[in-house]
Amino acid sequence: MLNLEQRGFYKGVNLGGWFSQCDYNPEKMDSFITEQDFKIISTWGVDHVRIPIDYNILELDDGLLRIDKAIAMCKAYGLHTVLDLHKTIGFSFDNYAEHEEGFFENEIYQERFYEIWECFAKRYGGDSQQVAFELLNEVTEKCYLSVWNQIANTCIQRIRKFAPDVLILVGSYENNSPKTVKYLNPPYDKNVIYNMHCYEPLKFTHQGAYWTDKINPDERFCFSESNITEHYFEQLFASAIAKAQENHTVLYCGEYGVIDRAEPEDILKWFQVIHNVFEKYKIARCAWSYKELDFGLSNPRLDGIREEILKNL
Repeated sequence: MLNLEQRGFYKGVNLGGWFSQCDYNPEKMDSFITEQDFKIISTWGVDHVRIPIDYNILELDDGLLRIDKAIAMCKAYGLHTVLDLHKTIGFSFDNYAEHEEGFFENEIYQERFYEIWECFAKRYGGDSQQVAFELLNEVTEKCYLSVWNQIANTCIQRIRKFAPDVLILVGSYENNSPKTVKYLNPPYDKNVIYNMHCYEPLKFTHQGAYWTDKINPDERFCFSESNITEHYFEQLFASAIAKAQENHTVLYCGEYGVIDRAEPEDILKWFQVIHNVFEKYKIARCAWSYKELDFGLSNPRLDGIREEILKNL
C-alpha cells in the first residue's frame, strides 16, 4: 500500500492562477509566483505543491522551461510537485469561460492529450521521488465517464513506457466529486491514486461566488448554521474510502478550501473539521489555493487565523 506521507505528497498547497486560469502574459507569470513565494510556502509545514497547468503553456516557446524552473524551485525549498493538467485541448472544467469542447469525442484531441503526458513523462518521469502527475482536472459530466476511464487507462499505458514508477492521480466526474470515485476503474498499477476534490457544502465554501449559477451571490452562511461536522465529511467520503481500500490504493484530495468572503473564524472552523477527517482516514490533500483566485490562503484577511489553519494542512 502506498504511503503518501513517506513519499512527500501528504500535505500541500495549490499554486492556482500561475500557469492556469490566467492570460498567459509572460510578465504576469514571471511575477505571480516567485522564489520568495516558494520560500514562504516552505515554512508552512507542507511537503508539496500542486501546479495547475493549461495546455496553452506548452504552446509557448518557453513553456517547458517555466515548468522546469518551477520544479527546480520546489526542489530548492524541499517541496515535491504535482503537475496537474488543468485544461487540455477540447476540455476545461469551466467550459463557459474557456470555450473548450470536443475532447471526449475527438481522437485528435485525445492524441494531443497523450502526447502532452508522454512529453512530461520523458522530461520529469525519471524523478518519480520528486514529481507526480495528475491526468486531468475535474471531469464534469457523467456521460464522459466511460470514455474517460478508457482515455485514462491508455494515457497511463503511454506514460509507463517512460515513467514506470511515477505517481499518477485519477479523478472522476462531477468535478472530482468524492461520491463518484467509486465509478473509476481499478488502478492500472500500484502507483495510481484516486483523486477527489471537496468544496462541500457548496453554499458555505462558495458563498458570494459570482461565477456559478449554483450560488446566489448575495447570500451568506455562517459555520454554525451549515451543519458541518466530522460525521458530514465521513459520510461524504465513505464510498471513496471504501473504493480505495477495495483496490489497495489511497485517496488524495487535490483541492479543498473556502472562499474569502466567508468570515475568517468560520473558515478556520471548516478547515479544522475537514482536517480531522483527513487525518483519521489518512487522506492526502492539497489546499486551494496559495494566492488570489478568491481562495488565497496568503490573503491578509486571514492573517489572524492562518497559523491555526497551517497546523493541520
